[in-house]
Amino acid sequence: MDMECKQISAKISYWIELSDYDIDTANAMLTSKRYLYVGFMAHQSVEKILKAYYVKVCGKTAPFSHSLSYIAKKSKIYEEFSEKQKLFIDLLEPLNIECRYPSHKEQLLKSLTDEKCKEIFNNSKQLQQWIKQKL
Repeated sequence: MDMECKQISAKISYWIELSDYDIDTANAMLTSKRYLYVGFMAHQSVEKILKAYYVKVCGKTAPFSHSLSYIAKKSKIYEEFSEKQKLFIDLLEPLNIECRYPSHKEQLLKSLTDEKCKEIFNNSKQLQQWIKQKL
């Protein structure tokens, strides 16, 4: 394996490890009922696994973006998403900012019920695993 391939492989492993850590953190937030951070960490996990996929297929550094749809489209995996996955990405996308800078914290917390957060976590974990299989 040449040096460039090793570097790409190392970057992919880096993003996978961070994605796994973040999905585990999302689960810990769900277990401890810290609902504001379930969506944020789920977003982070999906973002990082998308960046791993981008590095794999494009062979270069992932975009400096938090936009899930942008990274997915740039890596061409968006075309492979089911309609359900596309809708989920649209739902997950704003949780990165809304949870990081909650201007309407009380309203946001009311919308993030235990059931809603379990759904967000489970869909994120499924999407993360689906993308990992493609790596």
